[in-house]
Amino acid sequence: MDMGAGASSSANLDLSKIKRGPIVAALIIGAFVSILNETLLNIAFPDLMRNFGIDEPTVQWLATAYMLVVGILVPVTALLQQWFTTRQMFIGAMTLFLIGTIICGVSPAFGVLLVGRIVQALGTGLMLPVLMNTILAIFPPQNRGAAMGMIGLVIMTAPAIGPTLSGLIVESLNWRWLFFIIIPLAAFSIIFAAVFLKNVTELTKPKVDFLSIILSTLGFGGVVYGFSRAGEHSWSDTTVIWTIAGGAVCLVLFVWRQLVVKEPMLDLRAFRYPMFSIVTILMLIMMMSLFSTMIMLPLFLQNVLGMTALAAGLVLMPGGIVNGLMAPIAGKLFDKFGPRALVVPGLALTVISIFLFSQVDSSWSKLHVILIHVLMMIGISMVMMPAQTTALNQLPKRLYPHGTAIMNTLQQVAGAIGTALFISIMTSGTKRYIENNGAQNPIEAMVSGLHNSFMTGVYFAAVAFIIGLFVKRTFAKDEADLKEVKPVAEQ
Repeated sequence: MDMGAGASSSANLDLSKIKRGPIVAALIIGAFVSILNETLLNIAFPDLMRNFGIDEPTVQWLATAYMLVVGILVPVTALLQQWFTTRQMFIGAMTLFLIGTIICGVSPAFGVLLVGRIVQALGTGLMLPVLMNTILAIFPPQNRGAAMGMIGLVIMTAPAIGPTLSGLIVESLNWRWLFFIIIPLAAFSIIFAAVFLKNVTELTKPKVDFLSIILSTLGFGGVVYGFSRAGEHSWSDTTVIWTIAGGAVCLVLFVWRQLVVKEPMLDLRAFRYPMFSIVTILMLIMMMSLFSTMIMLPLFLQNVLGMTALAAGLVLMPGGIVNGLMAPIAGKLFDKFGPRALVVPGLALTVISIFLFSQVDSSWSKLHVILIHVLMMIGISMVMMPAQTTALNQLPKRLYPHGTAIMNTLQQVAGAIGTALFISIMTSGTKRYIENNGAQNPIEAMVSGLHNSFMTGVYFAAVAFIIGLFVKRTFAKDEADLKEVKPVAEQ
């Protein structure tokens, strides 16, 4: 089922005189808009339920569908980036995002709103891998830390201000303004990119293997959907069991397919590079560990300490802002000292902070939560971008699209698994407390469940710390010196 145009290679691009500043600015604007959008809507769920007369499982589809579409689309971006230029990919992605935002803003019914969110997710799924791949293309390895740090500033700051901004908008206006304020930002991003963004990647136009696309869609889509549904329902749900099992089978077939075709859609030979493999595993575990706090902290603040959504957002905002401000600093330190000097102490801070959260108590003050959260976010900023940059630095240039697609896809999968895992641990811990002590004190029952969930996060973070000890600075050899491993079909 290999179909499509034969491989063709464009002339080698001369990037020595390219102006990096405007290109990075265009990428940052687009990233900020799309990532801010991801965190804006969740606080508005109660308003949406009242407005459209829907229940909680239904409104959760606005988040689940978004994650599902991104999880399906990101693996395909490795192929798309070899068929379309940087400008075409980025402007096309942001145009899709703008169209989806407009649909959401004017939607007369929940079904239309859901369609708009799916269109938005198509844009986000296309844009995020392009973002990282472009940075890899225009910056030499010794300067990538600072550049990735600037991207990290946006990626971390946007989610930090999103919930607070959303709470203010919903309380003073209405939920539609969550989309209306994004429209001019998205339009400006498109115009700015049309003027300043340049093509920085070569087009090889490999054959399109439709069987790989189908297996990827069913595999990653099934796994992400299955675990997302498990977080909302239960692990014994028939749909959860069959979608995860079916997705896993399709993923096995997808991996086999990538290893035997001459031009794989997602080149898994990136895993032949040791540092890429180590960091990918580290990021998977790290992402799952982080979900113990990303999911549980808002529940603790609102359901145990009795805060409003806006107040909870304000408590979490300082940590997010510190994380964002630390990202460019960590990037510059990475360029100077390498990854180990940042990753190991960063992971240690993460383990300590999640352990402190595992001691949650209903008597905790806001300041107590803020201080531990800031400590954790400093640790995360020392790990995320330096580790990812280290992994991608070892890859040869032709594997950049595949490496970025692999890391982004697996982080989406880790997010879905982490959500389901930690919610189920919290729920089971709460039920066990009620069974042993009665239902007279539901707050203490929830605290017990949160304690179990955070402790599981500590175990994950400890494993990540051990893996982090093996991270070291690496650089790819010149293409001419690389001895590529041939796929099975050529051996």
